[in-house]
Amino acid sequence: MVFSSSVSALENFMLAINILFPLFVTAAFMPQFIRALHRNNIVAKDYYKKDFPFVADRGGIAILLTAMLSLSLNSLFFKFTPTNYVAMIVIALFGLFGVLDDMVNIGRTSKLLIMYYCSYPLIQYTGHTSLSIPDVGYIYLGIIYFQFVIPTYVLVASNLVNMHSGYNGLASGLSIIVLLSLIIKSVLAYDVENIISVAAITGATIGFYIYDKNPSKVFWGNVGSLTVGAAIGTIIVIQGFVISGFVMLIPHTVNFLMYAYWKIKKYPSAKFGKVREDGILEVPNPFTLKWVLPYYYKVTEKQATYAMYALTSFFCLVGIFMPGTM
Repeated sequence: MVFSSSVSALENFMLAINILFPLFVTAAFMPQFIRALHRNNIVAKDYYKKDFPFVADRGGIAILLTAMLSLSLNSLFFKFTPTNYVAMIVIALFGLFGVLDDMVNIGRTSKLLIMYYCSYPLIQYTGHTSLSIPDVGYIYLGIIYFQFVIPTYVLVASNLVNMHSGYNGLASGLSIIVLLSLIIKSVLAYDVENIISVAAITGATIGFYIYDKNPSKVFWGNVGSLTVGAAIGTIIVIQGFVISGFVMLIPHTVNFLMYAYWKIKKYPSAKFGKVREDGILEVPNPFTLKWVLPYYYKVTEKQATYAMYALTSFFCLVGIFMPGTM
């Protein structure tokens, strides 16, 4: 019992270090990185500000690089399971694909096919192949879990994060809420040894959020959304949180379904809303989740973003306290 407690304490210490180290490194060096992005004209317009300022773009690569640095340096002091390195490889593959996606439009079909197979290295390192449901028992998925659940979940999670964005700090803030919730659920289950890589991504994302929150000094681009989205999908399949992970991502899923309805009905296309002189948002329709509140009520960008935080936080709390390993 004493040995078990000491092992648990060491694992939690490793977890904390791999959250805090990338957090502080990212927060410290992001201003220099932002200046470098501006010097190289890697910028994008902020359409939710009155004067449409240019903001540094594709800053999400810093999240991936800092997390990899954290895992590398901390491996000098701690012994990590092979699953952590494989998880980082998968997350890096999605991140590198995001770099490509920021540079070249390779088409939706090709994008989905390539990203589907980016998560295949996880198959042999995922120990959960069943759902444990209270009063029901175990539902064994076997080969279905390996061949379909793992790659589909990571692919879908990364794209859901990519789509549920638009306001300053919206995507990164929501991702932090989901990631921390999944980490807390892992801690409560005394099962953290395989999520150190995801912890590093979480810490780096928190450090990045300091500069991404309203008013944004940097956007994370596809490289950031796909990196962090892949981290969310990865921790869910590694830990076997298939159902609770789905619950936590319900707002993201609803956002996708609303977008699909918009496209099926062939309503006029619109990527951004507008902001009035008094800061109130004007949006073209209520067919994406972040536009529902400003479509019916007078709210600012910051208020609409906080409302999305509150909604996701509610579903994350439900997911954390769902019984069983699911």
